Amino acid sequence: MKKELFPLNGIVTVLNTPFSQENKIDLEALKNNVNRALKSGVAGFLVPAMASEVYKLSEAERLELLQTVLKTVGDKAIVIGGAGETDLTKSKRILKSYLDIGCKNVLFQIPYKSDAQFKSHFMELAALDPEMIMLQDWDASGYGLSDELICDLFENVAAFRCLKIETVPAGVKYSRILKLTNGKLNISGGWAVSQMIEGLKRGVHAFMPTGMHTIYTTIYRLYKEGRYEDSEALFRQILPVLAFSNQHLDISIHFFKHLLNRQGVYPTSNIREPILPFDTIHKEVADRHIDIIIQLENELNEVY
Repeated sequence: MKKELFPLNGIVTVLNTPFSQENKIDLEALKNNVNRALKSGVAGFLVPAMASEVYKLSEAERLELLQTVLKTVGDKAIVIGGAGETDLTKSKRILKSYLDIGCKNVLFQIPYKSDAQFKSHFMELAALDPEMIMLQDWDASGYGLSDELICDLFENVAAFRCLKIETVPAGVKYSRILKLTNGKLNISGGWAVSQMIEGLKRGVHAFMPTGMHTIYTTIYRLYKEGRYEDSEALFRQILPVLAFSNQHLDISIHFFKHLLNRQGVYPTSNIREPILPFDTIHKEVADRHIDIIIQLENELNEVY
């Protein structure tokens, strides 16, 4: 099956879900974040996903989030609907609702028990006929899906065009999959964005961080312009932030909501329980990092 590389290159922001004081989704705040990200030059959006607290959202809320982002973005960037769900029946229902509102690009996050089970689940979802499928290869403590399974799905499912690799380690897998698919499978780096420079060197097409839109888009653009030293120097400035925020997904959610609140994008930094606590020490450390981020983004906006 002949495939062309899916045109997703750059920063794809994974959107945090803004909650009001009444614990409802704040759609105006969400639009603010989307418009801020668009202004910075992101290539796309993924919503809802783990950083969106997806499993704490009702199906109606997931659909409302996605509809709002689709309408706000229009044709300015690529929107990917996160259809992650452990239960196959629920996955199919959610995916169908996404397709019904015109979401053409979707992400599958499928629980893994065996290659046969995973492929069967994947094929049932693919049969609903989305235009583009991104598969999440998630394994926080290991190598994730086998190369053979990924290549089998890529060769036999026309819509499978993108792979989001979130494994430990990620680097060598980026290179292997790109080689095995002759560079035709679009590769994104997710949680391993702390290895962004390595990923760029390995030919990764897109990166999926949360927040810091201007910083990430500038790192990516500088690298693509051949300004490797400038790109890496900017990246090094945020490594302490990544070391803090990437210690756990829940800490990352807390941190980036605090950042968005300090930037005036989200009126609150509210989260939904259950989630790891973000105590006074966390907040003190976070505020120092946020001061640096805000200053750095202001400087970048002046220069670029």
